[in-house]
Amino acid sequence: MLEGGFRFHIGTPLPDLRQIASWMITHAPRQRTLAKLIPALWKRHGKEDLSVAGILLANLEPSEIGQEPWMAFIHLLQRREPLLVVLEVAEELVRAGQAVPDDAWLEAAAAQSPHWHQYCVLFLSLRRTEVNCRPLIKSAPKGGEMFERIRSRLLASES
Repeated sequence: MLEGGFRFHIGTPLPDLRQIASWMITHAPRQRTLAKLIPALWKRHGKEDLSVAGILLANLEPSEIGQEPWMAFIHLLQRREPLLVVLEVAEELVRAGQAVPDDAWLEAAAAQSPHWHQYCVLFLSLRRTEVNCRPLIKSAPKGGEMFERIRSRLLASES
């Protein structure tokens, strides 16, 4: 649990968490209330909390969240987050129809820190179109096994 970067992990499968979040979105009297839950869930930092926060972030209207979902997401990333969680939430955003940010946005975000640089490479891996950010990918700091597999796949697809 601690190695994964979570405060706790109950073990609830993602499909069940999606169903719970769907029920919350359907039955909440005001979606703004759910939007306010997102930072609290993220701060709690349990595996399931982070997953539900990502599902809500991806599926609530930007007007309810108060900003575009990608911007809200990056504002949640206050410390080094487990890359698997960052990838999971980013996948939820894409699955919900939110386009991966453009190259300029990713380059500016990557310049913030080594962790942000890795996050941006993960975001690039979710693009459905051709990825043309070879320098951003190549210059990212070395990461763990999962990150390096994603980087290798991206670099191979650009060749």
